[in-house]
Amino acid sequence: MSTRRSQVSPRHRLGLVFLILAAVLLLAPQYVRPQSAAAEPILIDQQLLSQVVSGHPPVRIIIPRLQMDIPVVEARVVNGYWELSEVAASHGQGSAYPGQTGNTVIFAHAREGLFLPLRDITKDELIYVLGQDAWHRYKVTETELVGPDQVEVIAPSEDERLTLYTCSGFLDSKRLIVTAVPDV
Repeated sequence: MSTRRSQVSPRHRLGLVFLILAAVLLLAPQYVRPQSAAAEPILIDQQLLSQVVSGHPPVRIIIPRLQMDIPVVEARVVNGYWELSEVAASHGQGSAYPGQTGNTVIFAHAREGLFLPLRDITKDELIYVLGQDAWHRYKVTETELVGPDQVEVIAPSEDERLTLYTCSGFLDSKRLIVTAVPDV
């Protein structure tokens, strides 16, 4: 009696490989995706460090339509870079505080529970930032994608503005920048 081995065609074998790869990508993206570029600290301009900023840092950011309600922590400067929190949004030390003239910079990872919903933000959207003792309301004026080296978007400004910053694009190769101004 001869035993016959079942032969799998190369086309079926290739299909099986693609199926397994797709399952791995869907079920375990953190293992196959490179470390998020947002995990890299944000290089800051030395001009930010030379400014004397008085006031209070933000402690919470809320964007009602996107159902975002996130605590904000102060991001210290370490070796010329801002630290990046894994569990909260971060306010860049040296940037303006809410309600002050200047650029208030808040950034976070583009993940669920943090800034992932920002990809759906639209012009004229309202953003609320809680300082130590007051709420500040901003209206989105612009969103743009920039390269990670385009740090001029977080530079000090002559007007009061809020800049939200997170990763975007294929394999987090870009930065999503949301600019907002006080809504009075």
